[in-house]
Amino acid sequence: MGIKINIETCTGCASCVAVCPFGVMEIKDDKAYVNVGCTLCGACKEACAFEAVIIEEEAKAPAAEGHRGIWVFAEQREGEIKSVGYELLSRGRELADSLQAEPSGRGLKTELCAVCLGNNIKNAEQLIAYGADKVFLVDDPALGSQSEDLYAGALVKLIQEHKPEIVLVGATSLGRSLIPRVAATLQTGLTADCTDLAIDTEKRLLLQTRPAFGGNIMATIICEAKRPQMATVRPRVFAKKPFSGRQGQIIKVDFDKAAVTSKTRLLSFVADLKEKIKIEDADIIVSGGRGLEKPENFKLIEELARVMGAAVGSSRPPVDEGWIPYSHQVGQTGKTVRPKLYIACGISGSVQHLAGMQTSECIVAINNDPNAPIFEIATYGIVGDLFKVVPMMIDKLKG
Repeated sequence: MGIKINIETCTGCASCVAVCPFGVMEIKDDKAYVNVGCTLCGACKEACAFEAVIIEEEAKAPAAEGHRGIWVFAEQREGEIKSVGYELLSRGRELADSLQAEPSGRGLKTELCAVCLGNNIKNAEQLIAYGADKVFLVDDPALGSQSEDLYAGALVKLIQEHKPEIVLVGATSLGRSLIPRVAATLQTGLTADCTDLAIDTEKRLLLQTRPAFGGNIMATIICEAKRPQMATVRPRVFAKKPFSGRQGQIIKVDFDKAAVTSKTRLLSFVADLKEKIKIEDADIIVSGGRGLEKPENFKLIEELARVMGAAVGSSRPPVDEGWIPYSHQVGQTGKTVRPKLYIACGISGSVQHLAGMQTSECIVAINNDPNAPIFEIATYGIVGDLFKVVPMMIDKLKG
């Protein structure tokens, strides 16, 4: 795309200068001139009565032909398939069922496939139970280290061979490192950290929704001209929904070691031993916020979590202040959680924090500010001093 001025019809009237919101238009030698910084907003073109402003639009290439089907990358660690793969398959099944496989409208449904790479992978058949029609299983000792280079090479080869139109990946540490390599190799688009996915069934476009401008707005992004359409989705955004009686096919694929090389080598994997219960896997989470006032007061949150068998969470300010490790942070820049019970203590409820926990089944908010945004989404709200309310809860639970 670009902008140019037709000097034959331009009269130098300066109407374009007056309406330019970025101040990049000026008059030189009685003709309009465009300086650096133009965003092609079109305000100058609309204001020009002489049609001297020309904005050239880039011709859109048609979406690649022959691409059909939705794929989910089913991530595993040490042979165990991670929950986010099942979550994406559950949502992927809904998306696939809304699409007809052929534009002729024969009623055929779009195929949903899972791709699992690793070594000694267990329970691959469970991917079928959560919605997959086919599972491409690449099981090789060379893939045991979860090298992004090796994974990317294997995944690119499969995509080039089978041509899916949509590829969904969990926004985990591995997914965020792996899938940009795949998208760059395939020269297609990628939308990161989506919070919702839908389908424009007429145009077969994946509608990829994610927070933008610091979480203040939600943007829906499409990839019109390239295939496959690719998106990462945070764990716990979608619920796992197994389907009873499903039948599917597991296709074992050989890994071509000679075709792919890795520039990195995994030395070791160190688990976070400080986390007794991982917040992303917890049914109950007790979180503390800025209202705790100082790091020592997190002991109160830890005590409530202990008597409830819960995980300890946090909003962003305590993490930024160094009161608690980042692994406990819930929110847009932390982890997305979906517990059965979420107790927010001294958390006001910023948009960034709500983005990571508002799908919890039950939310209990404790805050001394009755106008705190957290109360707008809370199932139960307690307006009061957390330093009085939480000890009462602990005493009651101890019985």
